[in-house]
Amino acid sequence: MKKIIYRQLAKECTIFFFLTLFTISIIIWVLQAVNYLDFVIEDGHGFLVYFNYTILSFPKIFSRIYPFAIFLAFAYTFLKYEEKNELIVFWHFGIKKIDFINFFIKFSLIFVFLSLLLNVFIAPFAQDKARSFIRSSDLDFFENILKPRKFIDVIKNLTIYFDKKNINGDLESIFLNDKSDSKNSQTIFAKKGVFESRKYKKVLVLYDGMTINNVNGKISKFTFDKTDFNISKFSSSTVTHQKIQETPTTELIKCILALNNNEISKLNNCSAQSLQNIYEETYSRLIKPFYITFLISISLLLILKSKNDHTFRKYKYKIYFFGFLFVIFLESSSKFISTSLLKNLSLSTMPIFFVIALYIYFLQNLKVNKK
Repeated sequence: MKKIIYRQLAKECTIFFFLTLFTISIIIWVLQAVNYLDFVIEDGHGFLVYFNYTILSFPKIFSRIYPFAIFLAFAYTFLKYEEKNELIVFWHFGIKKIDFINFFIKFSLIFVFLSLLLNVFIAPFAQDKARSFIRSSDLDFFENILKPRKFIDVIKNLTIYFDKKNINGDLESIFLNDKSDSKNSQTIFAKKGVFESRKYKKVLVLYDGMTINNVNGKISKFTFDKTDFNISKFSSSTVTHQKIQETPTTELIKCILALNNNEISKLNNCSAQSLQNIYEETYSRLIKPFYITFLISISLLLILKSKNDHTFRKYKYKIYFFGFLFVIFLESSSKFISTSLLKNLSLSTMPIFFVIALYIYFLQNLKVNKK
């Protein structure tokens, strides 16, 4: 009988958790997707890149919403059972509150594992995969975002200006400034420019113009009737290098070990200047998930009092307030991370300390009530 009750209650908590997680995440995803339109409108990437990038942002959203959804799901379910007098039935059937608490603390380990899986592997992989679409993207919509009489610099190291577009979509009175070489530069003036695709490469064909080259401080110029300017060799100004949030967890750990042993590492983003950021990211992935048990334990405080108690209304609001306040604390706890490995290891023991402290409170409270 106890197993059936536990399974049913655990099932309801799980269903409501995933419902909350997906609902809130979809709302946030829609809002973010609107902002990601900049990849098409301003940076010239195609809609396929935009679609893949936005879809792959879901795991990161899930990881951020996860603690809030956990607390809300369990607190709501326990409160619903209490207000329907179903918890009282459990106690009358001989279920002890401490056994009830022990079951859900053990059950919380499943959600800790899922959170670790999401934070350690899935979210970083999805973010890096999303960035890879931008790295390999050509500028499909580049010619569509060009506007007359406006300097366009969405392509890195290249500035384009033109007077107007004719009815055929050709550019008239064009100015281009190419600074792809840090020591040299090239400036081109042309009466007309036409975009063409040749063997999957974007080419701007220029007519009737002049090229001015600045090579090692020496100026040279020549005129042309027709010349090709390869747009495909340039990349978008969108950040394409791998960020710390996109770095595999194993590489972050290797980087921390290397830096603490004063070793030179060839891993991405591994430097003394970025050590604190690496610690913060590692803490978010490996330590924060263990707070899930504590959040579920906070929701279990609701079973300590009956709804018939005249202080229950205030009590439940305090539990909700404490739970939401702790979620905020959890999100900002990364800021306590420093460059000291010893201090960070001490901070990493906090989830265990919080759970033990709350469990002792459960034992003392149930002992007092029993007397």
